[in-house]
Amino acid sequence: MHNKMEIINRSEKKMYIIFGAVIIALWSVSTFITDFSIGELFANSELFWQFLTEDFFPPKLPKGSELVNILKSVATTLAMAVSATATAGIFAFFVSLFGSEYISPFPTFAKAVRGFATFIRNIPALVWAFILFSSLGIGIGVGFFALFITSFGFMVRAFVETMDEVSKDCVESLLTVGATFPERVINGILPSCINGFISWFLYCFEVNIRASTIVGMVGGGGIGLVLFSYLKSFKYHTSFGIILIIALMVIAVDMFTNRLRREMSE
Repeated sequence: MHNKMEIINRSEKKMYIIFGAVIIALWSVSTFITDFSIGELFANSELFWQFLTEDFFPPKLPKGSELVNILKSVATTLAMAVSATATAGIFAFFVSLFGSEYISPFPTFAKAVRGFATFIRNIPALVWAFILFSSLGIGIGVGFFALFITSFGFMVRAFVETMDEVSKDCVESLLTVGATFPERVINGILPSCINGFISWFLYCFEVNIRASTIVGMVGGGGIGLVLFSYLKSFKYHTSFGIILIIALMVIAVDMFTNRLRREMSE
């Protein structure tokens, strides 16, 4: 037994060594291609810390109507993330039913549905925001549709995988007794997959809270656009204050969603 454990440990150790060597090799190739230099990074770090300590610290928030407008922008960003995620989740649920070969009444089209969802989810929300900005201009509509498109693609794939993993045996049992497509969904999919759907939805909401700020900075509205305007105006102390507000918003959302997940698992 002792010898067996030694063999296992040696094989694991060898695997870790190989993995570490591959990481070092990839890092070396990447730094060569990008012409990245750690020495140059440390040589210029003094300028970075000087800029950070003198221009950003201490954080400052405006008062009066200006502060009210910032808080309204935070609320707008939250609303944009909530509405985009919720709308995408509803559409993704119905589309994902046709993306699973075990559930879809048209299984031959399931791969096409999954392929389409994979395509749109692999284009970042920031890219969609740039595309939509060219046609819609600056506004909440750009941020909403950018988040909606990426969330829709992500949740379609996540919901399909959840249904394929959890509901295969249950759906096959319903098929043997002649259950219709709506009956398979109501009696097979929803009871067994609802917790998985909600978990993926909450995860997507967390991602969208972060992404909404970035999308807003390129024309999607909300607190991201406000932050970008302060940065362009060289109001770095106020910008840092806004960044702290964004960080608090993200932390609060993470705590809320994590608590919901714990309650679901109990």
